Amino acid sequence: MAAQFDKLDTLALRVGALPLYPTNALKYNLTWSTDGLINEYCNPCDVIEGGERIKAAPLEALEEFGLDGVNYECFNTSGGLGTLTETLLGKARKVSYRTIRYPGHRAIIKMLLQDLQLDTRRDLMGQIFETALPRTNQDVVLIYSTATGWIDGEYRERSFVNKSLAGQVNGKTWGAIQLTTAAGVTGVMDLMRQGKLPAQGFVRQEDVRLEDFMQTEFGRYYGKGELTRLVSAA
Repeated sequence: MAAQFDKLDTLALRVGALPLYPTNALKYNLTWSTDGLINEYCNPCDVIEGGERIKAAPLEALEEFGLDGVNYECFNTSGGLGTLTETLLGKARKVSYRTIRYPGHRAIIKMLLQDLQLDTRRDLMGQIFETALPRTNQDVVLIYSTATGWIDGEYRERSFVNKSLAGQVNGKTWGAIQLTTAAGVTGVMDLMRQGKLPAQGFVRQEDVRLEDFMQTEFGRYYGKGELTRLVSAA
């Protein structure tokens, strides 16, 4: 998305792995690593703000939005940007990554981790999650990204929205987060095998062209959802 602009201004990445049918107060089911989940709620977040690379507090910068008749919230979490703040430093005024949840989730998590200080007892928080939250393969991976900047002298905005759902591979059902995580690894390995990525040195996530990735046999797992579209607006 950044490469589509002559000059990038802001880039907001929002990603969530959510249950299709939430039933509890958190409106959440376990779909991946519990330790990874707690870490992203507790660790400082790399962002670019005002053109400077800084650490932002997790669970802050709450946003609310609606998509296809469903309401969501999103907030700062750690780890999602990888090396992107290094790559875009000096090229963008603002870059952020936020995790998508159903409304009300963040308030409960913030109470548990900060008010009850379970951020100092991550082992206990993990036990609570593992005991009380059931796992599900009936999930959806939602990506909602927005960028602003200048194209041909005009200040413009472009958005990318994608939903990936659970599916079957070799007769076995896999959750959406399982499929997209595995496809993200195997698709990149396939591009390396084809010689479309550097054969040595450190290869960043942003070095992988989306068009190339989607053309691999694994990229199709990012396009099986209810909604896959690129939206452009003036």
